[in-house]
Amino acid sequence: MAEIVTMPKLSDTMTTGTIAAWHKKVGDTIKTGELMAEIESDKATMEYESYHDGTILHLGCAAGEAVEVNGILAIVGAPGEDISGLLGGSKAPEKAVEAPKEEPKAVAAAAPSIDISGIKAELVLMPKMSDTMTVGTIAAWNKNVGDTVKSGELLAEIETDKATMEYESYHSGVLLYIGCKAGEGVEINAPLAIIGEKGADFQKLLDAHKQKSGSPAVEVKQETSAAPAAANPVAATAPVAKATAQNDKKPGRLDKVSSSPLARKLAFERGFNLAAIQGTGPNGRVTKYDVDNFVPSSSVSSPSTSFATTGVENFEEVKLNGMRKAIAKKVSESKFDAPHFYITMDINMDNAITARTSMNASGDVKISFNDLVVKAVAVALKKHPKVNSHWLGDAIRYNHHVHVGVAISVGDALYIPKIEFTDTLSLSQISAKVKELAGKVKEGKVSAEEMSGGTFTISNLGMFGVDSFTAILNPPATCILAIGGISKVPVVKGDQIVPGNVMKVTLSCDHRAVDGAIGAAFLQDLKNLLEDPIRMLV
Repeated sequence: MAEIVTMPKLSDTMTTGTIAAWHKKVGDTIKTGELMAEIESDKATMEYESYHDGTILHLGCAAGEAVEVNGILAIVGAPGEDISGLLGGSKAPEKAVEAPKEEPKAVAAAAPSIDISGIKAELVLMPKMSDTMTVGTIAAWNKNVGDTVKSGELLAEIETDKATMEYESYHSGVLLYIGCKAGEGVEINAPLAIIGEKGADFQKLLDAHKQKSGSPAVEVKQETSAAPAAANPVAATAPVAKATAQNDKKPGRLDKVSSSPLARKLAFERGFNLAAIQGTGPNGRVTKYDVDNFVPSSSVSSPSTSFATTGVENFEEVKLNGMRKAIAKKVSESKFDAPHFYITMDINMDNAITARTSMNASGDVKISFNDLVVKAVAVALKKHPKVNSHWLGDAIRYNHHVHVGVAISVGDALYIPKIEFTDTLSLSQISAKVKELAGKVKEGKVSAEEMSGGTFTISNLGMFGVDSFTAILNPPATCILAIGGISKVPVVKGDQIVPGNVMKVTLSCDHRAVDGAIGAAFLQDLKNLLEDPIRMLV
């Protein structure tokens, strides 16, 4: 689904940004990290890199023109996607109108404005990295207070509600201040860091931002982290830098092991020897996935092994990370806002088993049962657009394209990347795409664009020996299919009872958009396709 790219706030005093140059045009393909445009703020001209993957469908202005902060900079989506709703609907204008409304609050403040014109430092604000992002969690800082930072260098890894992304600095100078510790969240447009000349009075920048925004949340953070800095700003933040530096040198000589910053942080927190962890990333790089799935030997101490004492009550409290918080919020809203109902059906997989065996006999490609289900679902969705829909609150969007999302669990996180235009792909293409997306998820490289825009979701727990279960809707999609394992059970064929291979599937539906008869008709077609797989190839 297409996403709006808004004009970022690149400095504390910026209200509009002027496009100095576009590096992409409408119709071009763009990937996360690619240079999209050069933007002139009120202080400097900076390069703006994309946080989305897809095709440029719309540019909000021509080179040389200005766009208000949070106004439409561009729209990125699938080739040929209809974006009239984004340009003409309420979603885009709200963003452009809301930002100016907040400005008078700061102007109307009783206190005189703070003069920050002579301060040689820049306030870095938490960027909006996805259309639905409200808070970003710092997964890892790649710089410490006192370090020199250059424009384009990696400053931090930030968890949004959709993915963990690398954030590169737009400023050069010394890192004077960081707004929160790793693992903590920062609201959009709240202070993330300050970069400038060594010894600059950055406290005034914080005070000016607080006065302008009038945000209590920012005020609390400033009082706890910045209040001691009045006497000696650099000394007040030095302990944080020292602790971070020590962390990087502890268990397993972390600095000598190829690993992501987040993997190093997690390994240190859990007492793991990073050198003992087998990396699955590029060139053996240790990733978050590797740390999450690492099982230490009995000789290695870890937080979990200290709870083995019998007869003693023990527990462990683990602070929620940004991804877990986002999952908790989303499923809670979905479960209680959307009136779920469920339809379960048995599917005889005898013919599917035979077909899969024949397909895999050549050895050129390995088709899984999940691949067969994905293909059958995609074909059935083309016949049932009411199941392939999105609930928009005051309207229902019936999608004529099919983007099947496949739920993938890694550690304590759940990802649902989509397979674009699934109905147009062959089984071998679906198999390759599922493997590709699963690999990206495990390596932490799946993009926000790949995680959004699914029109229907499949959740498969059959490989864990689960017979059947019900799944919670993934808004705004109105249906999700839960797949159980294949069990050998007695079935009736003609007048005889014979062994059969049966798979239970359960369709969860949002009753506001989908009625029981519609859901049942979809399942019936899905059943026919899987029980006679040749049909899905016609």
